Amino acid sequence: MAHVVGNACFGCKFTDCVEVCPVECFYEGEQMLYIHPDECIDCEACVVECPVEAIYEEFNIPEDEEAYVAHNAEMAPQSPSITERKKPLID
Repeated sequence: MAHVVGNACFGCKFTDCVEVCPVECFYEGEQMLYIHPDECIDCEACVVECPVEAIYEEFNIPEDEEAYVAHNAEMAPQSPSITERKKPLID
């Protein structure tokens, strides 16, 4: 089971989570981050670091955000890897 970045990340893109990821499974899109489902080891280290609570277990994501499971799986392989904190899109 992997974790998924949900809607709360869209437009803010805090990167606190990427620094604690032991397998570097985060990828950066223009408006949000993605978790590669084949790389995530389900350690949950990123969950507590996300200031907007945008990271969910794949099978525990809110019903209205279920599309983000497929969206992360689609977009992560197309996006560059991110392993260091960057300035967010919002303050």
